[in-house]
Amino acid sequence: MRVRLLAPAFAVAALAVGAPPASAATAPATILRLTEAAACVEPATLLISGARLVDAKLRLWRLEPALAASILPALERRGAVATTQRERTYDLTATTATPDPLQAEEWWMTQIGIDGLTPPGPGVPVTIVDSGMDVQHPEFAGRPDIALLNTQEPVGIGGEHGTSVASIVGAPVNGVGLVGIYPQAVLRSWDAALGEGTRLESSAIAAGILAAARAGRGVINLSLGGDRDLPIDLAVSEAVATGSLVVAASGNDGSRGPIGYPAALPHVTTVAATDRTGGVASFSSRSPYVDIAAPGDDILVASALGKNWRPSSGTSFSSPLVAGAAAWIWTARPDLDAGQLAEILRRSARDIDQPGRDPASGFGMLNVQAALALPSPIRDPFEPNDDIDEVAPNGDRNLRKAPSLTTRTKQSARTSGRVDLREDPRDVFRVWLPAGRRVTVQLNGSADGDLSLHGATAQTVAGRFSTTGRLAQATKTGRVERLVYVNRGAGRWAYLTVLLPARTLDSTYQLALTGSKAPAV
Repeated sequence: MRVRLLAPAFAVAALAVGAPPASAATAPATILRLTEAAACVEPATLLISGARLVDAKLRLWRLEPALAASILPALERRGAVATTQRERTYDLTATTATPDPLQAEEWWMTQIGIDGLTPPGPGVPVTIVDSGMDVQHPEFAGRPDIALLNTQEPVGIGGEHGTSVASIVGAPVNGVGLVGIYPQAVLRSWDAALGEGTRLESSAIAAGILAAARAGRGVINLSLGGDRDLPIDLAVSEAVATGSLVVAASGNDGSRGPIGYPAALPHVTTVAATDRTGGVASFSSRSPYVDIAAPGDDILVASALGKNWRPSSGTSFSSPLVAGAAAWIWTARPDLDAGQLAEILRRSARDIDQPGRDPASGFGMLNVQAALALPSPIRDPFEPNDDIDEVAPNGDRNLRKAPSLTTRTKQSARTSGRVDLREDPRDVFRVWLPAGRRVTVQLNGSADGDLSLHGATAQTVAGRFSTTGRLAQATKTGRVERLVYVNRGAGRWAYLTVLLPARTLDSTYQLALTGSKAPAV
């Protein structure tokens, strides 16, 4: 299986994901996630055995093949294993320059609504999780506001892809080379590559996302793609929970390839590529998860290989344009949260390709000027709250530590939110059902929504709550729904869900919950 990092054979590199290269002599390592209980007792044994800790908070470990074979059976017998998977590897292929490698035109500036605008000074950081950054390149030598989050190894072709991506975001106005979309951006780089920068392992990518998220809120750019992967999935969830915006390239398979990750994960802003005509580039991956488009064909970038510049193509280069624009907008509008910022990027986009939202361009072309002026959308608090496991106090993925909507002493509440079929499929709220009381919930949405109440043991099936454990469901369909439930038993916790019915793409909503005396039986 092959996936790309995400510059097709035009310029910088394609990234193949899945099995290691044919020349690799060893089997892939194993990623182990311990159970919560085992995380208190097993780490010493794992360290002594030679396992490498990926992240303590997420209970992730990396085991070389021989070690996995020897210790996993015993760990499984002790009930210490939550899940395992093979380490996935991302491979950079050979690079091919397009003509005129020193061309000095950045044609994309006229397409994305920045004419006449002055970018701000240093503000919200952009972290590039990639193959590392060559800070000795003439474009970056002496540039302030660069933070290297780990050791960068730009030797051989190492740092080539990461340096190119960084130049699109923040190449400074220094009389040398090109100018990025946000020239004074605070740039942070995490080198997830191995060897000479030709392979990126999922555990290293996840570690970079976590390092960025834990350094404070910011924009995280992922110009890479592959199969769905547990470490990256967990790391993106934590980044979202701690307030960062994750931007990812859609891929370079046109309409042919499979849906790639992390682009298809909820709460990730997915970017397609356009060409000089303003249309979607032929190589840009089409999928329902595309949110926005930006120039990505024949883009001038800094090259670590020759310490020079050259044009390159791929969604790898449209993604950092959106990431840099997002940091610019966020710096100018610091009152926004990451969810509002993502929504502003989408809603301010200039429609291209098919009318309205479409799989090729999402909401349309990046438009910085319109995004700076668009009124703030409603907040969607407590994300990620797509599942019970993300809001229950003992939930294995409860990263946000969101408060319960109602409690034993607080029986009424109001909140607002937003749901989107692809980016935020449902919102789940923990609520208290008082003994012998009636609970009334009303949903007012901008589009048709579904409202239901589930017991604490409810599960999801194929992305939807199963009917098992459902306590009540609103019977009237439309923009206004009302649900009533009388709790005849003891007080208990339950979960209120807001989601979208078939054929509804997105909706904002207001939610009101009140408790009252139950009617006599």
